Amino acid sequence: MKKFIALLLAVLMMASVLAACGGGNTNSGTSSDAGSDSGKSGQASDPFAGQTDIQLKVWADTKVTALTEELCNKFKEQYPDKNIQIEVVAQGENDVTSQLLNDPETAADVFSFPSDQLTNLTTAKVIAEVFDEYRADVESRNSESSVKAATLDGQLWAFPETGDNGYYLVYDKRVVSDEDAKTLEGILEACRKAGKKFIMDAGNGFYSCVFPFTGGMKLEGIKDDVQQFNDYNEDEVVATMEAFATLMHEYSDVFESNSDNKIASGMDSAAGTCAAGIDGTWNAAAVEQALGENFGAAKLPTIKVNGEDKQMISLHGYKYIGVKEQSKFLEVAELLADFLTNEEAQIKRAEEVSWGPCNIKAAESEVVTKKPAVAAVLAQAEFSVPQVNMAATFWTPMANLGNELYKGDKYDTETIRTLLQKTVANIKDE
Repeated sequence: MKKFIALLLAVLMMASVLAACGGGNTNSGTSSDAGSDSGKSGQASDPFAGQTDIQLKVWADTKVTALTEELCNKFKEQYPDKNIQIEVVAQGENDVTSQLLNDPETAADVFSFPSDQLTNLTTAKVIAEVFDEYRADVESRNSESSVKAATLDGQLWAFPETGDNGYYLVYDKRVVSDEDAKTLEGILEACRKAGKKFIMDAGNGFYSCVFPFTGGMKLEGIKDDVQQFNDYNEDEVVATMEAFATLMHEYSDVFESNSDNKIASGMDSAAGTCAAGIDGTWNAAAVEQALGENFGAAKLPTIKVNGEDKQMISLHGYKYIGVKEQSKFLEVAELLADFLTNEEAQIKRAEEVSWGPCNIKAAESEVVTKKPAVAAVLAQAEFSVPQVNMAATFWTPMANLGNELYKGDKYDTETIRTLLQKTVANIKDE
């Protein structure tokens, strides 16, 4: 027995020595898989994994392409001993998912996208998880809601970039007073008196969802690839939609359904045709330039429904920076994505293009608090439905609903009830 125990101890000691020599990782450090494993485990790692020649492609929205290139150059300056080449390409954020799916091999390593595309990206397995070594910092520095919207099944999938992917009321203070701006009725009446237009893209599902949402309809995610809604009161939603339709028709000389790009161009001078509209921060710089000191911005107004002032409820999302799962330089791509979404980068976007940050400290900075458009859209976020886990079938039926309310000859209660029911059925069945 003593000999057996001695032999057993000798075998165990030899196994321990072999394990220490061989290690659990047989990678040489030149493959992206090496750093990827250590990064996802949450252990400290060298993101370059011994590589000195790095080539990355970044997709950025057209409005921030130059700024993104500037930030990427700052990133490269932090690693002077590495030969890092970063190509920044303008890419419309709404097309990011389709472009990634069409050709993931040639697609960007790092890309910006709106929150409603996350489900499609994860399902297609073209977006990488945020490595554990970054996750705690990302969660602590950004708003809880922005992190939650990027988390599916307990895993964080992207780096929060902005907290303002929504819309707000913009108005010309020479025509619409701050008091007028509180109610949709007040805004339309002020515009009529001045012979000016109020512009809202009622035929765009991103905006037209305001009509049923204000009545209490909310999104409840996707189940079995079908968009789910809350247990809303149909009568209340119908009454609210009817109130919107009534105002659109009563103020048909004022209410104009058109692209949000027409708001800034319609306010470009004292002789402009537009005095108010529902717009996003992506157009804020152009509107501010057009109006100067007459620029007004606020959360969306109320609308009177059955004698009650109801706050208009919008769709509000976030923008993220993601990393392609198939990137040859996955670890460096994650490091860059983390850099492009830090406090300094978010303040820079707010300063130059009025994009509202989701970084907690950046949102409290003087640069941001003095931006009327950013403050307005963040105030509206409190009265919004989160733009996450949305089915692709949501947009067209919701756009059709808005068009029917705006253009329809009949907008009585039962016609609108039928329209609502048809819209919901099409969203679920398309």
